[in-house]
Amino acid sequence: MSIVTAVRDLDRLRQISRVLMRHGFGELAARIGLPGAEARGPETQTTSQLGPRFRLVLQELGTTFVKLGQVISTRPDLVPEPIVTELKRLQDDVAPFEEALARAQIEEGLGAPVETVYASFDWVPLACASVAQVYRATLRGPEGEPVPVVVKVQRPGIDRTIERDISLLYTLARLVERAVPEARVYSPTGLVREFETSMLAELDFTLEANNAERFAENFRGQDAIRFPRIHREASSRRVLTMEFIDGVKVTDAVRLGADGAHIAETAVGIILKMVFEDGFFHADPHPGNMLIVPRPRGERYEPGEAVHIALLDLGLVGRLSPELRDRTVDLLVAAARQDGDALANAMLAIGRPRKRIDEAAFRAHVSRIAERHLGRPLAEMEASAIMRDVVSGALQFDIEVPAELTMLLRAIMTIEGVGKEIHPELDVLTVARPYLLGLVWQRYNPMRIGRDLLQSAGRASAAAGALPGQLLGILSDLQRGELAFRVEDRARAQAIQQQSRRLRMALLGSALLGSGTALVVADRLPGLGGALMGLAVLWFGGHVALEWIRGR
Repeated sequence: MSIVTAVRDLDRLRQISRVLMRHGFGELAARIGLPGAEARGPETQTTSQLGPRFRLVLQELGTTFVKLGQVISTRPDLVPEPIVTELKRLQDDVAPFEEALARAQIEEGLGAPVETVYASFDWVPLACASVAQVYRATLRGPEGEPVPVVVKVQRPGIDRTIERDISLLYTLARLVERAVPEARVYSPTGLVREFETSMLAELDFTLEANNAERFAENFRGQDAIRFPRIHREASSRRVLTMEFIDGVKVTDAVRLGADGAHIAETAVGIILKMVFEDGFFHADPHPGNMLIVPRPRGERYEPGEAVHIALLDLGLVGRLSPELRDRTVDLLVAAARQDGDALANAMLAIGRPRKRIDEAAFRAHVSRIAERHLGRPLAEMEASAIMRDVVSGALQFDIEVPAELTMLLRAIMTIEGVGKEIHPELDVLTVARPYLLGLVWQRYNPMRIGRDLLQSAGRASAAAGALPGQLLGILSDLQRGELAFRVEDRARAQAIQQQSRRLRMALLGSALLGSGTALVVADRLPGLGGALMGLAVLWFGGHVALEWIRGR
């Protein structure tokens, strides 16, 4: 780190310290050791008082901290509801940057003058945010016709500002974890890491372009959903040109006569398909990122008029591995059944305890969560609320939760909130049932079981060949005295050799039985499969007979 950077970072830390003290967080600033900090009076306010002051701190510290607050507002599993509600009020309050700066950014990114790339360009921004501005423009079509597009232009210098602030956030997170031990359970550094991932994705427009094309491919042939087409010839890391989609906001569409129930269930179904079929999902499907198309032909939509959903702003996405998808299915099925023990099992399979936990106490805690949600009216039932409370409980018991699951939770909470606003009777678990049943069927499909058995048989066969040699090698070392102690009990060594032999026989027999079963179940070479199963029976029988003879 250069001296200039170190001095700049120190100045920024001093600024953070002053802002914290000004809004009544002086004791915290002093406790974590910020330069120039001093406690100023008691800080015993309730969370309802903390929320507004915390929001003001973030607003005063600028873009990166506002973005961090917006991320925290989507984590009610971490933060009390009054603070979450307050942080949802955070808005990007920035002035638009000048036309000359936008032009320079476009021409540097695309390597050509604006007039060469675009047929026309409206320099009045459609939208202005902390990271980028959006403009209307047209490209030239194959026949010279105008093609309406929107152009997203990154704010000059914002990447360097965010990178510096994220570095400072890591410093602050480590200070908090060291000085406030009770905060470690919420993993401040993990939260900053999650924030860093989302911000870096938001800063690289080529990633958003890739995401848009992948979503379009995943939903090819499905009319219910649209994604903006990307114009690669007019896009770069800091400039993104995409199809202009003319639509109306979700709430406006319902007000104009569109079927709210249909839109809500379709939107939830889209997210569920992304999650459980594709393992690749839009992580921020809030109302501002969603349009209903087309616009009504008249003043209102006609009864039964078909509408589609367009999803925008595709920079922030989540990914689920097949294993985590399976575990999440278990979690949702348990939530649908309101089965506390199954919820606890699913969460323990997903999470990773940082220390030894009181499993009985955790199960009792999750059972109370299930009971709290049991029997609520449909309009009050929230699948995301059950998952949120279970995840929050896991954190309280110091169980580390994968960032992918928290992103999924955020997506489900967001889309469920959008859906219930236009269709209060929305039941996400009912909409999810076909996806859950399909995944459960896939998990227990004979073909998959057969494939897994074959893979297991291969691993077992390899282990059977290696493990006895390793065990005998250890025994040999022990007998030569090359380890820290010697084994003089010859009977014990013989017993270990006997167990090793039995393990090898059992593993090889299991491999034969598994392979034979897989071939029979999959209806591929059933004759060979039956022969292998018969050989396994003979193998086990011969082994038992041999052990009986040796034991006499």
